[in-house]
Amino acid sequence: MFEKILIANRGEIACRVIRSCRELGIRTVAVYSEADAGAQHVRQADEAHCIGGPQPADSYLRGEAIIEVARQTGAQAIHPGYGFLSENADFADAVEAAGIAFIGPKAASMRKMGSKAGAKELMQAAGVPVVPGYTGESQDPAHLHAEADKVGYPLMIKAAHGGGGKGMRIVRASGEFPALLESCQREAKNAFGRDRVLLERYVEKPRHIEIQVFGDTHGNAIHLGERECSAQRRYQKVLEESPSQFLTPEMRAAMGAAAVQAARAIDYVNAGTVEFIVGRDGHFYFMEINTRLQVEHPVTECVTGLDLVAWQLQVAVGQPLPLAQDQIRSHGHAIEVRLYAEDPEAGFLPGSGKLERLRLPTASEHVRIDSGVVEGDTVTIFYDPMIAKLIVHDIDRPRALARLRAALSQCEVTGPKSNIEFLERLARHPAVVDASIDTGYLDRHLDEFVPAAEAGIDTDLLLAATVARLLTQEHDTRARAAGSGDPTSPWAIADGWRLGHGSRRSLAFGHRDQRIEVHASGSDGDYHVELADATGASNVHEISGARLHDNHLSLRIGHRARAFTVLDREVNLLVHDGERRLRLQPLAMYRHEQGAAGAGADNVVAPMPGRVVVVKATAGDTVEVGQEVMVIEAMKMELSLKAPRAGTIAEVRAVAGDFVEADAVLVALAQVESEPA
Repeated sequence: MFEKILIANRGEIACRVIRSCRELGIRTVAVYSEADAGAQHVRQADEAHCIGGPQPADSYLRGEAIIEVARQTGAQAIHPGYGFLSENADFADAVEAAGIAFIGPKAASMRKMGSKAGAKELMQAAGVPVVPGYTGESQDPAHLHAEADKVGYPLMIKAAHGGGGKGMRIVRASGEFPALLESCQREAKNAFGRDRVLLERYVEKPRHIEIQVFGDTHGNAIHLGERECSAQRRYQKVLEESPSQFLTPEMRAAMGAAAVQAARAIDYVNAGTVEFIVGRDGHFYFMEINTRLQVEHPVTECVTGLDLVAWQLQVAVGQPLPLAQDQIRSHGHAIEVRLYAEDPEAGFLPGSGKLERLRLPTASEHVRIDSGVVEGDTVTIFYDPMIAKLIVHDIDRPRALARLRAALSQCEVTGPKSNIEFLERLARHPAVVDASIDTGYLDRHLDEFVPAAEAGIDTDLLLAATVARLLTQEHDTRARAAGSGDPTSPWAIADGWRLGHGSRRSLAFGHRDQRIEVHASGSDGDYHVELADATGASNVHEISGARLHDNHLSLRIGHRARAFTVLDREVNLLVHDGERRLRLQPLAMYRHEQGAAGAGADNVVAPMPGRVVVVKATAGDTVEVGQEVMVIEAMKMELSLKAPRAGTIAEVRAVAGDFVEADAVLVALAQVESEPA
């Protein structure tokens, strides 16, 4: 076995590899960018070396710098993780040429999968089912149109060299083909530098099911079962599970055999994933092979009880696969979701910033947390904004879903916004519960998973938050009195009494862009709470018997007994009823500025930290409302910034290449002079 390996990646995958190496007695070397100097993978590795600036191109994509660190430290192997250089055939070749083992497939296997068209032709020749279509060299528009008519509609045009959902168009009728072909080729050229496309029959409401495969240098190839990844948003997976509820034993056997056949067709070695698209009729078709360890590999580890990273190391050192196909067993059901710093209500805009508070479930035999950050770390603008992967496992799917819901209810992020509420809705949605979700469901029904910005606040949750705040204030008042020189003073009585107002107290909270005012009288768990309804009318709610122990709040609302969990009452106020959560900012923490909207209408501000890519306006220019004035790049995506109103540009405060902070004013419009009365 290796004595020392270098991990050419960051975040949770780097930490995951370090954990397996530590268990095997292997020393680890981490590499890091200037932005990751304090990152967890740097802290956990036996040694770590900086390889450049924060941009991936200046650090994690510098293959020669990574190989040089491996040489200097005496690392015998390089583990690429996933992303960055993990599927880069030239890097794999360079590693091997340096006399260092590459923990992954051979470069030749990667190259065979580098073109979607070539991969499809190779799989078809090997007898692996493929979607009917056209993968020929001719890119003449008339020829492609004729081939599309032969394949039939609906049909998908796909960039032959691409991924991430770019360069894809669905054509439902022959007359639509020319315009959509031109659009697809243009996007493919801009994104990947090549505009070659392929055509394939579009499978309506498909499932996405992938098979984990493993091969060794002794000619062995096996599969470790499937993962269903049909819950997707814009072609990006958001929930993965194993086993699939859709597959029959016969389908499972056939897909497993096809996956092994695909691996053998390219002489595959190490861990890989064969991805299939599955129609409602049960027919499955080859999509692609991911020549690396997948983000969702923990799902397979949970149901098989195997350490896939340890398997990778054993295969890379020349050992045969630890088990044969007939020795692989699957137990129970596992589900994974990814907790991101992003804002679903703002189109899933990636977030960044310091994790001021991070609470995740305690790891157990049923709950696994894979994370590359801890409380106090910063989610940077330069890389994927994943906070953690949450994986649950139990004896069957209903119990696993229950574990997932319970685990999510314990999660809390303060700092950047997160997708926790989105995941909670996902875990309870009928399409997930009954396992009927297809790859396009989320995009078609996103409003069922993301509440509208104007959606009202649940009354019980608001009452619970109010009571938690009142009880906390009373507790703090008593604690201060007990520590004072005069604990019997009438001013130490914690009933909220004020001259002329009895025990009436007013509280204010911030929720999204709303200001909520609540009035309460009473003390010690018994209150009359006055709330305004949607029409502005006041309603009084009787609260009795409220008690707050640790983070458990129990109370009666009228004659109904309710229980809540108070996840935070230090910075924000966060309550959970077991299904839903409500986060409020107490008045002291809520900045309510009159006229803020009017001020904002004169400025174009950065929605998040990022790098300015293009500036499309100069001082003195006249712009229309909605006109693009600047483009910034953050979290691997470009954001278009537009003029909030028509007017004249007074000042441009950034140039291309600048790094800007969130809420920084980038473009200022000239003030509109009011007409004299």
